[in-house]
Amino acid sequence: GELSDPARVVLPVVAAIGGMSVPALIYSAINWGDPIAMRGWAIPSATDIAFALGVIALLGTRVPRSLKIFLMTLAIVDDLGAIVIIAVFYTSNLSLLSLGIAALAVISLYVLNRRGVLDLAAYLLITLVLWTAVLKSGVHATLAGVVAAFFIPYRTPPGDSETLLERLEHDLQPIVVFAILPLFAFVNTGISFANISLQSFLHPVSLGIALGLFLGNQIGVMGLSWLTVKLGFARLPQDAGWKQIYGVSMLCGIGFTMSLFIGGLAFEQGGPELGVDDRLGILAGSLLSGTLGYLLLRFTSRESPA
Repeated sequence: GELSDPARVVLPVVAAIGGMSVPALIYSAINWGDPIAMRGWAIPSATDIAFALGVIALLGTRVPRSLKIFLMTLAIVDDLGAIVIIAVFYTSNLSLLSLGIAALAVISLYVLNRRGVLDLAAYLLITLVLWTAVLKSGVHATLAGVVAAFFIPYRTPPGDSETLLERLEHDLQPIVVFAILPLFAFVNTGISFANISLQSFLHPVSLGIALGLFLGNQIGVMGLSWLTVKLGFARLPQDAGWKQIYGVSMLCGIGFTMSLFIGGLAFEQGGPELGVDDRLGILAGSLLSGTLGYLLLRFTSRESPA
């Protein structure tokens, strides 16, 4: 498909690196010198893949399929990077026993996959053990789901029309989209606007997150994409032009659920004030990015790559 050409894969990967690093640098520059605020440096580095893809889906055929694949690949790389950041920078008090059990669970998943076992229940049972062990180890449990997904077979069981991985994805998708994500967003974005003022948005934490999400992704995604293409290391997605890449760079500033998640980890001991500040920044940056990104793509016709 669109990603069968390595030159097409390079661009979203490099763009994701830019979309993670520049927002973190902007946040750090604004909050430098405040050790508590600096815990949130990774908050604007995250892209909410569900919301970003949801916005671009509203555009229908106004954007080429290749651009949607570009955004999806970029967002997946971004999410994987965010999970690595969580595991490395927001983890403490490791339990070697729990890590050992988790390692055995991973080995078991590998053996099942190599032997061609197509019993979904077996994979889910071991994944439950893996998740529990990772949770108890001190490493954030989200890592368990990512690791387990690599071992779910992409093979079709006898008498079935879809692979084991596709069946699991189809079963989980409505639960995640219509229950888990809305519930998470509802619980984590509870902000009382009674005492909110302009000064609240100008707090270094709020400002750093909002500017990191909105400007950082535009600079990082667009800037590194342009540089990579101009140096000849990659090509633009088919039927897409620079205005559309710029629109996608805006959509990458929709942090929302993943940013809220990292914010909760970063400021869990920072007091309720910082919790409000980080949510304000996330909402402001995400709304600006999503709205302007949609409008730019909505009124930008397909163009030939320059």
